[in-house]
Formats: sequence, structure tokens, C-alpha cells
Amino acid sequence: MKRLLIIFSVVILTLVVISSLALAMEKKGDVIILKAACDHQEDYSTVQGLYLMGKLTEKWTNGRIKIDVYPGAVLGSEKETIEQTQMGVIDINRVSVSPVISVYPKMAVFALPYIFASREHMWEVLEGEIGQTMLSEIEPTGFIGLAYMDSGARSFYTVKKPINSPADLKGMKIRTQKSPVMMDMVEAMGGKPVPMAFEEVYSALQTGVIDGAENNPPSYYETSHYEVAKFYSLDGHAMVPEITLMSTKTWNALSDTDKQIIKMAAIAAQELQRKLWLKDEVTSMNKVIEAGCKISTPEKGPFMEAVKPVYEKYASEYLELIEKIQSLAK
Repeated sequence: MKRLLIIFSVVILTLVVISSLALAMEKKGDVIILKAACDHQEDYSTVQGLYLMGKLTEKWTNGRIKIDVYPGAVLGSEKETIEQTQMGVIDINRVSVSPVISVYPKMAVFALPYIFASREHMWEVLEGEIGQTMLSEIEPTGFIGLAYMDSGARSFYTVKKPINSPADLKGMKIRTQKSPVMMDMVEAMGGKPVPMAFEEVYSALQTGVIDGAENNPPSYYETSHYEVAKFYSLDGHAMVPEITLMSTKTWNALSDTDKQIIKMAAIAAQELQRKLWLKDEVTSMNKVIEAGCKISTPEKGPFMEAVKPVYEKYASEYLELIEKIQSLAK
């Protein structure tokens, strides 16, 4: 009887392993089909980057591996797709670094307010030892870090009045990503953080559930948030990178050659996305100005002073890392 129980347990364990691998990738004959998720719309730079990744992967594997891209959050919010990627239901996922912090806390340093002095500073960090070490260290959490993408600088946009100082935020309900760092940042500035899914923000602004939100220019324009929140205050409080993740379940089922191809395709996607992003920023700002939005550029000093408690809360464990990042600013 005991021997039968052992055999039964081994069979069940084997079936679970096979099942989890099946979740990680779909096969049609000899062709591997990978699912890639992004919560932005089809014409957005990150989605276009994923499309290029798919084309190159298919070309370089002679059609053995195809990547089906699912834009527009059709596979779920960032939080949901992160969980699905971890489980192997989604193979590739483009998300903001902010929600990744819940599974890899060290990445919180990239989401700290005003951590990057400029876009050039950010990319020097991401493409250097610090950023590449982060990509490798995330693997034990169930993800392979393939590459970063640009998401510009995030700033506040509001319905009734501009945000020209932290005092203007007092008591205001501001949508944030589901990130402790971003929520504490808004609270430190005097606002009331309201974490919610990206796709829910428009109606929340329209109905007064929230008073404002914060994001980069292309997101502000693409989502039509500018239609209901006309005041855009370019305080640039966060320059949070995007990241392209792959499920370790999928990764471990690939050959070394295919892994290298996927990595190369992801880096090519990164380069395209960066170029498209710069164009999108200019186009988006011109569009919202044409639509009558009120653009302001507040002095950053008071905001930086207000968020010091956020550094005290999240930086104590990573002081050396933060100093290293700041030392690279030119």
C-alpha cells in the first residue's frame, strides 16, 4: 500500500509539472506560440516594440517560434498579468517597474521620486551594471528580465486646478499605480492616493471618484484623460522605467539558442520603442496643447523636499545603491 501511495504521488507530481509547462507555452505542431501582454493600445510604442520582437523571433527561428501580442489590457491589468506571467499563463509581459516591486522590492529604487536627473542618466543606469544586475536578480521570483523600455517622466494632471506646489495636492484624491512607493509619494505631498487599474481612470476622473492622476504625456493623451483633466503640471516626479519580463516556466522550456534569440529580439524591441517614444512625447504634448489643456512647469524643489520621508522609508536598505545611482548623474 505504501509503495502504491508513493507511485501515485510521483504520477501526480509529474502531471502537475507537465501541466505547468503546458501553461507556459502553446504548441501547434512544431511551432511554439508565445503570448505577450501589454496594457497599452496597439499603436503605442511599447506594443510596437513587442510586435517587432515577434517578427524578429519568428524570422530568426525560421518560424519555429511565434509571438502573439495582446495589447489594450485584454489579458488583464498589470497586476493581473504579472501574476499570470509568474504562473506561466502569459509568456511575455511588458509592464511598469512599479507593480514589479511587490515581487522584487529592490526595484523600488527605480520608482523613487526624482531618483533620475534626466533621461540620459536613467539609461546610463539601466544599461550599466546596476540595471543589468537587476534583470538577472529578478529570476528567482519567477521572471526573466529581458530588457527595459522608456516611459518618460510622470507628472500630475487634475480636473479642477493645476498642481504648482505640494500644498495644491492637500486632500486631493490622486490615482496611483498599485505601488507602495507611488502611494506613499502622493501621501507625502499631501494628497490621498487611490490605487486603481489604468483602464478605470477615465471614468473615475469623469465622475469625480478621483480628482487627478499622474502619468507621462503619451499616456495622458492616448487614454483621452486630457479630455476630463485639463490641467497638466509637469513636475516630473517619477521617471519609472518599463520592463519586459518572461515567465521562467517558458524560459526554462526553451533551448539555449532560442533563449539567445528571444533576448536579442527583446533588445531590438527596446531600441525601437525608445525611438518611437521620443516622437510620441512631442506629438502627445502638441495634441493636448491644441485641445486647450493648461500646461505648467512647477519648481521641483518643494516637491523634492516633501518626498524625503519616502526615501527614509524605502531607501534605508539600499542607501549604497541609491548613492551609486545618483553619482552617475552628470
